[in-house]
Amino acid sequence: MPLSISILTGTSTTIYRQIVEQVCAAVLAGKIADDEPLPSVRTLAEELVVNPNTVARAYSELAREGVIESRPGRGMFISRRRQIYSVAERRRRMEQAVNSLVAEGFMLGFNADEIVAAVAAKTRENAAAANASTTTHKHSSRGGAR
Repeated sequence: MPLSISILTGTSTTIYRQIVEQVCAAVLAGKIADDEPLPSVRTLAEELVVNPNTVARAYSELAREGVIESRPGRGMFISRRRQIYSVAERRRRMEQAVNSLVAEGFMLGFNADEIVAAVAAKTRENAAAANASTTTHKHSSRGGAR
């Protein structure tokens, strides 16, 4: 299934970060399979009407995080899932993401209950998609969470 990324302007989330987050969400939801190729930097930049350096930065971060891998002469591909961070690093990253989400939610005028409800709904949605993806790819060798 082709990768579908949409950029929102006027948010506090940078464009490269939006690309990173949407690729990660697509992988988690099973919308992009292991070993699936990504569009080239130039192609994605043209589709999103952004600077190619922005896409290159996003791809660089995704590669650093182990979500994608470069295959010389062939391009960027989704990596097989594997755990590359320690428990402490995963907790640190989760805390950072939660802090950012909560601050953004309050800044947008949502109250605590609305933020918690939105997170719970998205968690259920992603868990259902991940379960459906695991069922569909039952015979693949998918590892732990990224």
